[in-house]
Amino acid sequence: QVQLVESGGGSVQSGGSLRLSCAASGYTYSDYYMAWFRQAPGKKREGVAAIDSDGGTIYADSVKGRFTISRDVAKNTLYLQMNSLKPDDTAMYYCATSTLWRPNWCLPGDFKYWGQGTQVTVSS
Repeated sequence: QVQLVESGGGSVQSGGSLRLSCAASGYTYSDYYMAWFRQAPGKKREGVAAIDSDGGTIYADSVKGRFTISRDVAKNTLYLQMNSLKPDDTAMYYCATSTLWRPNWCLPGDFKYWGQGTQVTVSS
């Protein structure tokens, strides 16, 4: 059974940093496309960053240069390093896995498995 468990969220001041983790089990996660999404109250879930099976990465324009997605294959864990955080980054953050060969990384519907989410709150 596929399971994704996020951790690392919290409350920080603007300009601070956090590192989110997503521990995967039940499959070899490095074989699949993985992504981080976020959802703020009253807003749609949006793609933040994604990594493919070859290690290629892509980022939303709003986080480019501030966030870094990475993975530790030995630990079956996905990470999101978030630097220079802004109040607009406040949201619930989710990791997700797609079973599609080339998913639309921004489209939540293309991702089959989801974690429970971890809250990130950035104060000004």
